[in-house]
Amino acid sequence: MRIKRMAALAAVAALSVSLAACGGGDDAGSGTGDGAAKSFAAGSTMEKLNKAQKLTVGTKFDQPGFGLKGLSGKPEGFDVEIAKLIASELGIPADKIEYVEAPSKVREDVIVNSNVDLVAATYTINDKRKERIAFAGPYYEAGQNIMVRKNETAITGPGSFADGTKKVCSVTGSTPAEEIKKHVKDIVSQVVLFDTYDKCRDALKGSQVDAVTTDNVILLGYIAKDEASFKMAGDNFTKEPYGIGVKKEDTDFRNFINDTLEKIFADGRWKKAWDDTAGKFGATLGTAPTLNRY
Repeated sequence: MRIKRMAALAAVAALSVSLAACGGGDDAGSGTGDGAAKSFAAGSTMEKLNKAQKLTVGTKFDQPGFGLKGLSGKPEGFDVEIAKLIASELGIPADKIEYVEAPSKVREDVIVNSNVDLVAATYTINDKRKERIAFAGPYYEAGQNIMVRKNETAITGPGSFADGTKKVCSVTGSTPAEEIKKHVKDIVSQVVLFDTYDKCRDALKGSQVDAVTTDNVILLGYIAKDEASFKMAGDNFTKEPYGIGVKKEDTDFRNFINDTLEKIFADGRWKKAWDDTAGKFGATLGTAPTLNRY
């Protein structure tokens, strides 16, 4: 009996050593979201986020397929999945992400004021925005389009607003809002602006406006949820490259996100994120865009 007891204790000791060697100790794998050790340059944003085990993301709460607040109380969609993949590369699990609503008009503000670590919110890369913040990406290229009521026949594209008789709705601070102003006869009487696209959708359904304009993938999400009420009118008439917004001076973090995007383009996670979200609404993903490493 004594010999058997000693043998059992020896086996337990050997197993304990084995587990410690495999990373079962307190320090092994700490600060990671997927169990793999992460190492970042001292003092970098990546190291700070990894140590804090928290990522704060600005996104939309009202856009089907990209960022729509679901039954869970958290936003769901392609932008949200991209943010989760970035978090994973930082060693931060998805349940440690805090989401902050970032409507179009405040996206630069929440970055500059350090309310968020990054913004993933159907955020078109353009030079005006680069004056205040920086972009990684693009990770998707959308195109502006127009949504109308199902029985509408007079609106077939942006040129349909040139006679001054039709009202079109978009969102304050958005690229589509600025673009559509080029195509109307009278901005004041024809262009209606709200803070969210949900309000534009409701105004269209209630015949307060004649059309809603924004990126095609956002409109397809609304149509997929109410095909009896809405349809697209014409083809895309712009190109909208979506990027990840970060602080202007944080070049290392921007480069890290670009490296992450390059990785997920290649390993299939980017396509899976699309197929699980916006891809369900009929929009095409296309090939991975070329990153703008400026």
